[in-house]
Formats: sequence, C-alpha cells, structure tokens
Amino acid sequence: MRVALVSSLFAIAAHALGIGNNKPWQVDECSKFASSISTNDIGGTILNSTHYPMKAVNISGTLNEFPLCRLFGKVPYPKNNSVIFELWLPTPEKYNGRFLVVGNGGMAGTVDEGSVILNVNKGYAVAGGDSGHLASLNNAGNGAPGVYLPYLHDQEQVKAWIHNSIAYFTPVARKTAAIFYRSPPKHSYYQGCSTGGAQGFALAQFHPHLFDGIIAGCPGNWYSHLALSFLWNAQVTQGLNSLPQTALDLITQAALAECDTIDGVKDGVIGNPLLCPFNVSSLGCNASVTNSSACLTPAQVATAQKIYAGPADARSNAPLYPGFSVGSETEWSLQEGFLANAFSIPILQNMVFNLTYDTSAFNWGTDVDALNEKVGKFIDEISPDLSTLKANGAKMLVFQSWTDPFNAAMWPIQHLRQIEDFFGEDVGDWFRLFMIPGGGHCGAAAKYPQVPATWHALEALVQWVETGRPATEMLGTDPTDKSLSNKTSKLCPWPRTAKFKGGDPNNWNSFECEK
Repeated sequence: MRVALVSSLFAIAAHALGIGNNKPWQVDECSKFASSISTNDIGGTILNSTHYPMKAVNISGTLNEFPLCRLFGKVPYPKNNSVIFELWLPTPEKYNGRFLVVGNGGMAGTVDEGSVILNVNKGYAVAGGDSGHLASLNNAGNGAPGVYLPYLHDQEQVKAWIHNSIAYFTPVARKTAAIFYRSPPKHSYYQGCSTGGAQGFALAQFHPHLFDGIIAGCPGNWYSHLALSFLWNAQVTQGLNSLPQTALDLITQAALAECDTIDGVKDGVIGNPLLCPFNVSSLGCNASVTNSSACLTPAQVATAQKIYAGPADARSNAPLYPGFSVGSETEWSLQEGFLANAFSIPILQNMVFNLTYDTSAFNWGTDVDALNEKVGKFIDEISPDLSTLKANGAKMLVFQSWTDPFNAAMWPIQHLRQIEDFFGEDVGDWFRLFMIPGGGHCGAAAKYPQVPATWHALEALVQWVETGRPATEMLGTDPTDKSLSNKTSKLCPWPRTAKFKGGDPNNWNSFECEK
C-alpha cells in the first residue's frame, strides 16, 4: 500500500484501540461509537453523529442506499483556524474496504455532500471537508465585485483552501473509519473536480504520501492564471465585441460541419479539436451585410480569435494561459463577464489591490507580476516535479473536457507536457490524462446533451491501483438527452483518442483508442 508510513503509524496504536480484535461497529451504534473515541485517538474532534437508516438522507434527489453512520468533525490548523469535515460510514456489510476523500468546488466553504452520497452508495467510506473556511462567513461562498471575503485576507485560510485542507483532515477521518471498521482501509483514494482538481494537484505536489490514487478533474491548478483567462475573455467581449449566443452557436455549427467526422462518425462532436482546420474568419460578413445571424462582424471575428489565443503579457506577448478550443464556442457565454465577476475581480480586489480597484485598468504586464507574487504562490499547484508521488507508487488520473465552459482545455495537455519534459520520458505508468469530447465542466455541457456525462474515473483508477493494469480506457455514461439513456462513450488516455470502427455509434465498444 502506498500510504505505508500512515499504515505503520496506525498499526502502532491498533492494539490499544482494539482494531483487528473485534467485530466492526454497527451503524446504529453511531452515537455510542462517536462517544468512545477521543481527540487523542484520532487527532481531531467529533462534533456530531447520526445514524441514518436506508433512504433517510436525500441530497439533491439522491438517497442513501444503505444504512450509515454520519459524523461531523473538526481539525485545527494554524492561527486559530479549523477544517470542518464529514465522514459517512456505510454499514459494514456494504463497506468495500476503501476510503475516499472528495474535494471542493469554486470558493468552497461547504462539504460536497452530493459527491459524498454518490460514493457512499458504492460502498466507500467517504470524507469531505469545507476547505478550511465557512461559506456562511464569505458571501455564501460566492465571489462578487466589491465584496469583502474574509478568507482571502487570512493567509492560512488561503493556503488551506486549495493547498492544505484535504491534508489536514484526511488522516483524522481515515483513522476514525479504521476504528469504526476495526481495520484500516485497503486503499485510499482522492477524487475532485474544478477547485477539487486543483486540490488533487496540491496533494500530488505537497502531500504525495496521503493517497494510493488521485483523480483531478477539469483542474484549475494554475488558479491565478485561470483567473486571468476569465478576466481576459470578459474584457475582449465588451460592447460591440460581445458574442451573443446566436453567434456562439453559429461558430460551433460551422466548426462541426467541417470537423465532426474526424473520429470516423457524425455525432455532433469534434473528437480531437487539434486536428480541426476550421478558421473563424470564414464566417465574416461581406462588407455590405450588417446585423446578420448568418455571419460575424469584423469585431466579432476578432473577439473569437482573441478567445482562441488566450491572454498574453503586454510586454512580451508571451502567453499567460491557453485559449479555448474549436468546438467549445457554444459554451463560452459564462466567459463574457460572469466568471470574471465571480473569481477574477474578487481575487484581485481582496488579495492584490483593494475593494474599489477597477479591473478595467488592469495592466497586462506589471499587474500580472503582482498577481503572481501575492496570489499565485498560495493557490497554484503547477510544479512538474511529482517525483515523490511517483516514488510512492501512487497513480494519478486527470480528466478534462474539450468543451468545458470554465477551463481552457489545452491547459492540462500543456501541463502533461511539462511533467513529461521534467522526467524526460513518458509518464503513463503513473500519470494519465483523459480528454473528453463534448463534455462540460465536471459534467454535462449544456449544448451537448447527446454526450455521456458521467465519467467513470474512479472505477478506472481503482483498477489501475489494485491490479497494476494501467487505465487504457474510461467509460462515459448517462447523457442528459434521455432518449439516449443507454448511450456509452469510450474515453482515451491522451494523446490517444477514440476512433469509430463500425457498429453502433452509441456503444463504446464500437470505438478503439488510437494515436
């Protein structure tokens, strides 16, 4: 087991706690169990405990399929701060022997209970935390221009948000689960998407001993420059340069008309946008045409080209973050101000300048330097040196959607290249990236309802870790278009992509992963 050090330390205390000598606790003994353990036993404090019978918990329409013991706990960290966590323990008869931690989204401040219940229903003991600050004290977890966000003014809370909070509560939650089941888990996994994907890279970089396997989905691990991407796209789409949804749809439809069949099948998705030669200038209106939904004005063509290019340093024209890919245009509407208001402006106003700072005056040179210095070092996780993770034998699975409305899809590909360059070799025996055609941000893309939007990354990672067989493919299921409810897709480790080989195009077995 890759968390050998943790297991060894745990074993020292096992005899004293009766682990391995008794039957597991039962979930209807949840409160008694919680009362039986002390801070000295686990390194944290259990705040509350509740036994729930089957189908007694409803999280956004998902019910618990097994009886469970639900615990709330607290772990202190520097400067009088604490992480609040939840630990859901399925009845021992349904427990699969694995411990899973789930990450956060956005500015966090709450536990992702939706991910918790989905995975406890698979038999995992599942923990999740609030990332070290409370949404209730931070504008309900939402950034907005001119709004004071206390956690962004507390350096320890900023570092906990992405870099450290998972590491603070994971040992406590795992030890608690081990005491409950009278045995340490066979394997430990982490799964997160978006900010949770960034937290996954933080674990790989700063805390590589904690997990046997890490999933980092749609990762915002270059978070400071992701914020620059949001700001850039908001600025270039102002006024007459804006791209209404009709224009965005027009561009994507033109790109599909040219490149849909790259993967061998016409399915309304571009399998590999890097092979698509579509040029948006081909949609430019003739000089005599104005206000047409069938073409783009010169200003709109220029705007789209700037979004494809991505932000650049005004001093050197060096790229600051990748631009968006062909085929993603129909998902760009959030880039035209919403994401800048929710993330970029709050970060700049709370951490770099002040609450009255006007981001329209942002200097794409010196202000980038200020962002790097005051923000990047606290919330970015972009080192290619993941040597300790590799040495520990852990596996890391990253996924990214080509039509993600938040994150430019090329960033994880660029970062993979950086990691490969650092090691001087292919890293596929321990690190793999899966690109998802037509996928959205951690799930379905609104304009691609025919695309399977549940990606079975955890199943692929578990097989990889526990059998040693690399993840050579990943299953996609559950499109939002209910008429295609049985459709499945094959997702491939980059640079391989799925190519249609004949048969039913809605069956993943009709595709093979090829370079």
